[in-house]
Amino acid sequence: MGRVGLGVAAGCAAATCAIAAVLVARRASARARWRRAVALLREFEEGCATPPARLRQVVDAMVVEMHAGLASDGGSKLKMLLTFVDALPNGNEDGIYYAIDLGGTNFRALKVEVGAGSVVTSRKVELPIPEELTKGTIEELFNFVALALKDFVEREDEKDEQKALGFTFSFPVRQTSVSSGSLIRWTKGFSIANAVGKDVAQCLNEALAGSGLNVRVTALVNDTVGTLALGHYHDEDTVAAVIIGAGTNACYIERTDAIIKCQGLLTNSGGMVVNMEWGNFWSSHLPRTPYDISLDDETQNRNDQGFEKMISGIYLGEIARLVLHRMALESDVFGDAADNLSIPFTLSTPLLAAIREDDSPDLSEVKRILQEHLKIPDTPLKTRRLVVKVCDIITRRAARLAAAGIVGILKKLGRDRSGVASSGRMRGQPRRTVVAIEGGLYQGYPVFREYLDKALVEIMGEEVARTVELTVMEDGSGVGAALLAAVHSSNRQQGSI
Repeated sequence: MGRVGLGVAAGCAAATCAIAAVLVARRASARARWRRAVALLREFEEGCATPPARLRQVVDAMVVEMHAGLASDGGSKLKMLLTFVDALPNGNEDGIYYAIDLGGTNFRALKVEVGAGSVVTSRKVELPIPEELTKGTIEELFNFVALALKDFVEREDEKDEQKALGFTFSFPVRQTSVSSGSLIRWTKGFSIANAVGKDVAQCLNEALAGSGLNVRVTALVNDTVGTLALGHYHDEDTVAAVIIGAGTNACYIERTDAIIKCQGLLTNSGGMVVNMEWGNFWSSHLPRTPYDISLDDETQNRNDQGFEKMISGIYLGEIARLVLHRMALESDVFGDAADNLSIPFTLSTPLLAAIREDDSPDLSEVKRILQEHLKIPDTPLKTRRLVVKVCDIITRRAARLAAAGIVGILKKLGRDRSGVASSGRMRGQPRRTVVAIEGGLYQGYPVFREYLDKALVEIMGEEVARTVELTVMEDGSGVGAALLAAVHSSNRQQGSI
């Protein structure tokens, strides 16, 4: 081989080595980026950890805050609002009643006929609330509601006699009676400035009168209270209700002598339903991560609704987006698509649920969601698995914290069998306990439900958990409000509570 040939060979060898070096460097860089993504995942998983011992700390913190909220207004993050509902449906109700359910992006009107211990008929209409009405005036919002209800009632009932209405208003309200109460603050994206402090039942009654409709509010309730009412109608062992959907809240039946902030409060039944507003619960034992802090910073109600922001449907998808966006920035795991993850609330909780529940071998549904909704193309299988894991961590934490909240209520009521005598025997036999549940996150997301049920067993033990039944109430917030209108329209107080 001549000098020219040797030179060409040497050049080729050098080029080959250079190419090989570049490829090795790229592979090393890719491995490093992937390791960073995995490290971020592990860090997030550790930050969201909810072992049973931690959940029991959350339970105890919930009980402490419940006592504080019952002792004085402002004494706790839990408002523990009185509802003045001291009688619940018991199956003796009879007649035709109407209900309005206002608490989110949709408004519902219902006609409910009860008799012979059962709900005979239930008709409803659902309408979207124009976005401008969520930021306008209270008069504009309730005029819209009144006209929609008038159209519904006139199509359902030709009689002009006065009709009783149950009004489900799923925003924090300080009630002054079972049929009146003033708005404390808006949530769920509503921001009508002139409504705070006003009696929302009176405002609705004025709108109804203005429309010419002979209907009056006889029960003003929160969606949790309506759900509890329907649960109690079907099963007298129902002592609490929980909403786990777009938002979250809980209520339960409390002894009146335990409500210290209203000493001397008398009821015919000796009990009253308390609206906890548990979405605002907070404790240092809650597993808060930097992503939760970022989420809180981008919301209008910063430093409020801390519990809700960890477990409700409005926020879970956004937490996942924040995690994936950081991975995209620091690991390049999604290629050039980092900008597509920078827009808040582009990943909804229904999409998060669909990602977590994809059990296909190649995670084809995850791939479709990433492509169509987040504009992230061509993700390898290991990246899709990473996305599923992020959604699983968020789901698991949310469900387990919700379970801890439920056990907190049961412990406050003495129904968790936590009182153990020195002999090791339980103080009395456990009573059957029913908790009514409504909300799409619990009803429509099987993985969430499984994680919650499992956490109840871990916290209370299998024997006690068997005495607790979580019963789904379809349309509880609406039908329950109509049933409460039936109970309170004629001031009948014989319902047990």
